Amino acid sequence: MGGNDGPTLISSVQRAFRLMEAVGAHESGAPAKQLARETGLALATTYHLLRTMVHDGYVRKLDDGTFVLGERLGALHGGSRGQAALSRIRPTLTELRDGLSAAAYLTFYEEGEIRVAEIVDGPKAPRVDLWVGFEDAGHATALGKCVLRELDGEARADYLSRHTLNDLTPRTITHRAELLRRLDAALHGPAVTDDEEYALGTACIAVPVRQGDTIGALGISLRADRTAGLESAVTTLVTTAERVSRRLSLTI
Repeated sequence: MGGNDGPTLISSVQRAFRLMEAVGAHESGAPAKQLARETGLALATTYHLLRTMVHDGYVRKLDDGTFVLGERLGALHGGSRGQAALSRIRPTLTELRDGLSAAAYLTFYEEGEIRVAEIVDGPKAPRVDLWVGFEDAGHATALGKCVLRELDGEARADYLSRHTLNDLTPRTITHRAELLRRLDAALHGPAVTDDEEYALGTACIAVPVRQGDTIGALGISLRADRTAGLESAVTTLVTTAERVSRRLSLTI
């Protein structure tokens, strides 16, 4: 057996990260020769690494020949912030799941689409079979309808103009006028429900949440024969949604 039990390291990756750190240390940018000196890399290696990182968007070359960090790195940072936000609220969603014996879901309205941010389920609280993506089923889910209810008229009309109201089950609302009527009728209530509109045998309930200016919804799913539990879950959902919104606001 070899005597070296340490981890296997990829030197080229180490050099790339070292160079990226050097680029980030210069707010106004730095030329390749300076970056090579600061990192101890050969000039040819520095140029090759910079060319690759520019191509992939992690570094940007300015008109004066200096290099600064690229937009792709900012996107990664934004993603890490999103992961950090979810890690802060995941225990709260787990508590909701265990307290109601129901799978918990969190969605947000981002870039014109209703997207699932997190699902917390378990053996005793299985998630609904997501046989149709939420982006195409906003009209048929409690989470989607909750988001649509919270949108202003212009944003709601824009969403509906881009999405077909497909009949996912015999209970699905497929007429725009009827969907709008029900959304308006639900304006004064804390929760929005779907009763086997997305999947036969499953009922859901959702309440609004917010992350800054971003609208979202927190919901649970239950077997349709447990619908009596939906009404009693509203108070718990509303309280949990307030906690989620507060914790998300701390991460902005």
